Amino acid sequence: MASHLFLLILTILASTTVSTFRHHHIATHNYKDALTKSILFYEGQRSGRLPPNQRMTWRRNSGLSDGSAMHVDLVGGYYDAGDNIKFGFPMAFTTTMLSWSVLEFGGKMKSELGNAKTAIRWATDYLLKATAKPDTIYVQVGDANKDHVCWERPEDMDTARTVLKIDRNNPGTEVAAETAAALAAASLVFRKSDPKYSKILLRRAIRVFAFADKYRGTYSDGLKSFVCPFYCSYSGYQDELLWGAAWLQKATRSRTYLSYIQTNGQTLGANENDNTFSWDNKHAGAKILLSKAFLLQKVQSLHDYKGHADSFICSLVPGASSCQTQYTPGGLLFKMDDSNMQYVTSSTFLLVTYAKYLTKSHMNLNCGGTIVTPRRLRTIAKKQVDYILGDNPLKMSFMVGYGPRFPQRIHHRGASLPSISSHPAKIDCGSGFSFMHTENPNPNILVGAVVGGPDEHDHYTDERTDYFQAEPATYTNAPLVGTLAYLAHAYGQI
Repeated sequence: MASHLFLLILTILASTTVSTFRHHHIATHNYKDALTKSILFYEGQRSGRLPPNQRMTWRRNSGLSDGSAMHVDLVGGYYDAGDNIKFGFPMAFTTTMLSWSVLEFGGKMKSELGNAKTAIRWATDYLLKATAKPDTIYVQVGDANKDHVCWERPEDMDTARTVLKIDRNNPGTEVAAETAAALAAASLVFRKSDPKYSKILLRRAIRVFAFADKYRGTYSDGLKSFVCPFYCSYSGYQDELLWGAAWLQKATRSRTYLSYIQTNGQTLGANENDNTFSWDNKHAGAKILLSKAFLLQKVQSLHDYKGHADSFICSLVPGASSCQTQYTPGGLLFKMDDSNMQYVTSSTFLLVTYAKYLTKSHMNLNCGGTIVTPRRLRTIAKKQVDYILGDNPLKMSFMVGYGPRFPQRIHHRGASLPSISSHPAKIDCGSGFSFMHTENPNPNILVGAVVGGPDEHDHYTDERTDYFQAEPATYTNAPLVGTLAYLAHAYGQI
């Protein structure tokens, strides 16, 4: 009997040790709730005709004639942030990152997987419309300069819905290659659940990438007055070509794209020491993605990308001699004043994703002589997410609707103006500013929206006019979806 008792105690201890290894701390946050909300946010950003199961009920149909100026159907898609413009470049990156989130961590999402796929499909349905004509992509609907002098609900907007395109004569390699990446990544998301749709996405991705590569030029040149300074391409288009090729290689498993990467990798900036990953610069993401093929699929020709990926990840590790990243006194990764949270969420996603690859290949990192384990990378990532959700000097969540204290005056037209149901009469271009400049909290809660975030000293003003800090964006949430799915699963919440 005593021996049985001893064995029972050993078994309990062993299981506790395993459990502790997996959940090395008790979770301080409800990551499952945050995951649900991070995806729900996209319903508040929808353009077009809303479906009957729309959960963000203060939003209504908008932009139903989009594309008519050019006699094309461009209804649908997402508004990028707090305005009423559909910018194709950040929308495509958002789609790629939502897809990557699902591809890496969708198996851990459980009930949220369907909602994540719906969010992706809302974008890909639009991107298929935007790329329907060969060698042409419609890259923007709306004139940001005119839109920004109004403060209107998307349901009321009466500013020009200018349609902008790229084609052979006016190329836009970066937006075309990012669109190809989005379609290719999404094709993998739907491969099992909707194979017919997946094939449509992949065929279009192949065609769009060929266009991007053949007719090279930056879209910021031809469309400068419309896309700058909003989504100017500052990093050039080389990173998007590498990124697009990496996604097509993953989606097709074709030697064609592997050969393209081997031949062109260096000229496309594989060696460049970029320490940001964003809607504008994809080098770091491409390096991580290609290192997966080396680490897990043993594609030897991609060996160098492991080194490139290591360099980027090491640049994020506090205390390592290779660290090139600034952190606020409260511990938040800080790149710049303008919408800093986008860099936090994108870097954090790469940390947990690379940790996954390293774990599967039984490897650690050597960061300038400091050995860094996958667990350490996950700890760094968790600290960033916890800061976003409320573990910060202000003790507030930077995700709207999460926790007891969160931003009340986000820079977002739809959220700050009374909804159609509470104020059916039209609110015209200039009248909306009386709502914008009030100190009152927003009448509508854009649940799940992650704002631009605090400054380098952890200060946050919660003022609607401060779009650097108070504006949410689709591409800020997209990588966070994957990280939250990982954390919710790791802490046994899902």
